Amino acid sequence: MAELAALADPKTREVNAKHGDDHGVHLGKLRALAKRLKTQQELARQLWATGDSAARLLAMLICRPRAFERDELDLMLRGARSPKVHDWLVNYVVKKNPYAEELRLAWFVDADPVVASAGWALTTERVAKKPEGLDLPGLLDVIETEMKDAPDRLQWAMNHCLAQIGIEHAEHRARAIDIGERLEVLKDYPTSPGCTSPFAPSWINEMVRRAR
Repeated sequence: MAELAALADPKTREVNAKHGDDHGVHLGKLRALAKRLKTQQELARQLWATGDSAARLLAMLICRPRAFERDELDLMLRGARSPKVHDWLVNYVVKKNPYAEELRLAWFVDADPVVASAGWALTTERVAKKPEGLDLPGLLDVIETEMKDAPDRLQWAMNHCLAQIGIEHAEHRARAIDIGERLEVLKDYPTSPGCTSPFAPSWINEMVRRAR
């Protein structure tokens, strides 16, 4: 914890704060520290228990994702209110855990929109890599009805799912683009030069173009 505190930088903290994150450690330095520590599951649990965001990010870099129990991951997610911690927990840990599908189904219908956003993120992963058994038209129905008025984090996750359906599944592409155009979610989102807009129709068309 002392080493993490020493790595904290006020400018990094200021940049992170604009995205809702509350730590000041540059991620490159965090990864270098994790590389030195290597995998240490017990230390990862202790770091997570501190509640400190930088410590929790480090914990996810040195943990064994498959070693966590289902209820443990559920509690961790509900306590991960920082966007970066939440994102890394889903992508670096839960996706690699045997309970990922069980948690996806539970979180997808959770009343807490931040928890539900994790369910959508796991669903987006399946849309891309293992769509068998998913009701893609049903997902589009939910997105069409609920995305426009969804809270920010949930809206972002739904929009990613919409784009992924359009990118990966040609038979649903026209409908996905139509939904995006009508709802106009993230249409005016500021995008750096050379980066792909998160506006679903633009995102879908650009990724399909690149794949040709």
